Amino acid sequence: MKGKRSTVYFCQSCGYESAKWMGQCPGCKEWNTFVEEVVEKKTAGAAKGVQAAQGDGKPSRLSEIDMQAEKRTQTGFAELDRVLGGGIVPGSLVLVGGDPGIGKSTLLLQVCRNLAESADVLYVSGEESLQQIKMRAQRIGRFSDRLQLFCETDMERIGQVVGRMKPQTVIVDSIQTMYSGEVSSAPGSVSQVRETTGRLLQIAKGMGITVFIVGHVTKEGVVAGPRVLEHMVDTVLYFEGDRHASYRILRGVKNRFGPTNEIGVFEMREEGLAEVENPSEFMLNGKPQGASGSVVACSMEGTRPILVEVQALVCYSNFGIPRRTAAGTDLTRVNLLMAVLEKRAGLSLASCDAYVNIAGGIRMNEPAIDLGIVLALASSFRDKAIDGKAICFGEVGLSGEVRAVSLAQQRVSEARKLGFSTCILPKVSVPGLTDTAGIKVIGVGNIGEAIALIGREP
Repeated sequence: MKGKRSTVYFCQSCGYESAKWMGQCPGCKEWNTFVEEVVEKKTAGAAKGVQAAQGDGKPSRLSEIDMQAEKRTQTGFAELDRVLGGGIVPGSLVLVGGDPGIGKSTLLLQVCRNLAESADVLYVSGEESLQQIKMRAQRIGRFSDRLQLFCETDMERIGQVVGRMKPQTVIVDSIQTMYSGEVSSAPGSVSQVRETTGRLLQIAKGMGITVFIVGHVTKEGVVAGPRVLEHMVDTVLYFEGDRHASYRILRGVKNRFGPTNEIGVFEMREEGLAEVENPSEFMLNGKPQGASGSVVACSMEGTRPILVEVQALVCYSNFGIPRRTAAGTDLTRVNLLMAVLEKRAGLSLASCDAYVNIAGGIRMNEPAIDLGIVLALASSFRDKAIDGKAICFGEVGLSGEVRAVSLAQQRVSEARKLGFSTCILPKVSVPGLTDTAGIKVIGVGNIGEAIALIGREP
């Protein structure tokens, strides 16, 4: 039976549904994100649920559930396996989001090449033709015949092909191009994205097939997609980085089967994406020697310590209002740390322009880089260089104290592995270190003690 057609309004940022248009979304507090869509409510019939596909539809006691050992499939990329928590979990639904052109399709096509060596893989494309996919595949390398390509946007036909083929892995590129005939709105709308993702969720859980979904995100946030789907999928991965630069960062935002905020670093080459085994060394490549305003800080991304170069440029302003900019970190945090420097360390920064940059284009928001920003600002203001073989980490409070951060031993070990000879860290973290051989550890209790180390001979 046909359903009743009605008009509803959806928020393009978070998917909030309303019966009338509103200027501000009550869910995500964004302005002017509501769009009008016509939906058809079913009056008869119901779709087969995920639980019904997995069993007889009856409740089960926890003690009656047969718990088997978790089996993960390796993707052939150690960096991707790290972000996924050790590999692909069968029957999981993974969303890979990012700006258009960042490299999502290239990465997943390379994953298809690795997985097709031992299992059947289906690559569903709604954006490219078979010839266009083959042109990209020829740059990547040789592919097994167990990889099959299917150019289609109709979810009903895709479901039939998947049910007949029963592959181990399915790639859907991209979710914005898919549509279901049961929803009257256009492809890419919130209703279509929800419906098609729900179909893919039933396929993944009901048939035990791993499904990767590609979703595009624009800086304006006007395309419905990943932010609507995050609550539906098991894992959310975001590709970050400047498309004009060679590196790419894959970050795990949500993961039901592993840690979150884990990152994998890739380098874009002519033949595709290549893993960066030592991201710290990659980020520090080209660091100037003996320059003021430059210091190496250590940040933890998931379980991995990353060393980055924090740069600062402080100069007197020629205008009445000083200019403050920050690239790669939070500008509000930089202004806060500058206020602490002026109040607690006596540095006259009120009439100075200040520019802070995390070299390499990576974005770091962990409080552990506070000490690096403080030392870089003070070094540039005094025009005195910091020891090039020293690294630092620590959170700075409003009283000027240097507070402890987690996983101090891992940070020190990473610095020693890369050849650094001195580590400046919170004084309260020094007793907890278990291995400091080969590196000099300097504990500081406040920013005054840290700034006193600037310009000192190593």
